[in-house]
Amino acid sequence: MSTETAASTSDAPTTPVGKTADYLDQRTSIGVAVKEFARKVFPDHWSFMLGEMALFSFVVLLISGVFLAMFFDPSMALVEYHGNGPEAMHGQLMSTAFASTLDLSFEVRGGLLMRQIHHWSALIFMASIVVHMMRVFFTGAFRKPREINWLVGTVLMILGLAAGFSGYSLPDDVLSGNGLRITDGVVKSIPVIGSYMSYFIFGGEFPGEHIIPRLFTVHILLVPALILALIGVHLFLMVLHKHTQYPGGGRTDKNVVGYPLFPVYIAKMGGNFFIVFGILALMGGTMAINNVWNYGPYDPSPVSAGAQPDWYMLFLEGSLRLMPGHLTEWVIFGYTLSWNILVPAVIIPGLLFTFLFAYPFVEAKVTGDKREHHVLDRPRNVPARTGLGVAFLTAFIILALAGSNDLIATHFALSINEITWVFRVLFFVGPVFAYWVTKRICLGLQRKDRELVLHGHETGRIVRFANGEYIEVHRPLDEQERWLRVNYDAHAPLEIEPATDARGVKRPGYRSEKRWQKLSRFFYEDRVEPVTPAELAAAHSHGEHDEIAHSDSPAEVTTGADNVEREH
Repeated sequence: MSTETAASTSDAPTTPVGKTADYLDQRTSIGVAVKEFARKVFPDHWSFMLGEMALFSFVVLLISGVFLAMFFDPSMALVEYHGNGPEAMHGQLMSTAFASTLDLSFEVRGGLLMRQIHHWSALIFMASIVVHMMRVFFTGAFRKPREINWLVGTVLMILGLAAGFSGYSLPDDVLSGNGLRITDGVVKSIPVIGSYMSYFIFGGEFPGEHIIPRLFTVHILLVPALILALIGVHLFLMVLHKHTQYPGGGRTDKNVVGYPLFPVYIAKMGGNFFIVFGILALMGGTMAINNVWNYGPYDPSPVSAGAQPDWYMLFLEGSLRLMPGHLTEWVIFGYTLSWNILVPAVIIPGLLFTFLFAYPFVEAKVTGDKREHHVLDRPRNVPARTGLGVAFLTAFIILALAGSNDLIATHFALSINEITWVFRVLFFVGPVFAYWVTKRICLGLQRKDRELVLHGHETGRIVRFANGEYIEVHRPLDEQERWLRVNYDAHAPLEIEPATDARGVKRPGYRSEKRWQKLSRFFYEDRVEPVTPAELAAAHSHGEHDEIAHSDSPAEVTTGADNVEREH
């Protein structure tokens, strides 16, 4: 007993950190979890940092948001301003929320810096989420077993939109007030329940006296809590399923090629955080944004020209601007149905988000592939998916540009009506054209891959044989590059059973299967099969040509009778 006690005493930690860690480990067994997590391997690629940028931007949002919440007063009570703000604001009647924003900007030390850091962080946060989701979509990282994580990420993006909109509306200036006015119109356009929902949200007729305090609660409490919870779920599922990786040598669905979390990725993540924080601080200190005193406090009577929301809400603004107003309001049984608002502000965004939610399950159905996938796709090898993604982005960009049609008209001296009609046509034609062009490019790149695998890279070396034949010598691909260009699945359209069984009885479910087969043909009718080993062997059996191909001479034109002289 004494020997064991002496041994345990000699092994006990002596430093304060070691003693603290030992104390926690003995009471929580956290050491096992830390050891397992620290040895977790993560692949190394710059695009995997996009999700980290979103996370770190959110951390900066929380830090700056706590500071701002200490000084902001979310009240809609009217006051007469006599602070240290611009002279144009003195003596004006405004809400306490707007006056509080002015005080925060001009009287609180570091307040304007924190406001601008907070706003820039919100823009970078949404941009990082969008680009991260683009990377996930185009590489097929949403496939089994990550469909749930894709849904979590999509909900996070929607919550980011809610957080941005609720925070953007808090200063109660002209721009944010116009946004709330549009929101009120969108809510009221919902059939039957729209007016009741508007009264519930605003606490009475617009603008009411409760919307700013309610948005403040949503912005600092409800939405951040949901985002934090879903970020935890997102990271947990990522660790549970292990990280996806790009195709390459030694990388399969059963391993991860990369570096351990500790110490390599901890160092990278720490450095990435301080880079993001430093850039946001630099932007907040040097790039002015949302100077609300230039617009003034919100007044429901006027509507300012050139009003624009943040970039991630521009698609909704553009959708509203493109929708014609003529003959789009119907009165049915005493209820007004405003298609000019309902379609662009409810139906079109609903279709866009439905596409994001449903796509992983649709692709799995038309593929018939139930395997787990941990190695990513090259976008060129899935032409239909890549084309759909580019079409989606094209529609988003067209709507965002349409949200700036007045500024385009004034800056380029163009007719706003003509610009609006051009964007109306582009909204329907542009995504279709973008899909077709992208798909043809992907198929062309796949054919180029086949050519490279079968014949190799061009070297510029021309050889003439004794019989007068000229050939260009190609350099064969190495094993890694060849594997990268042939290792993919060219899915064929689904095959279904006949409409009737052997006894001539109609088979139940045939119509549904027929519809899925048609959709599968849309995805996989046009495809380029990867090079097979037999094709590769046949392409490389050219006798004398092969001997020349293995030489490493520079570009030249040579002649020879029985053999080819190499020039060193």
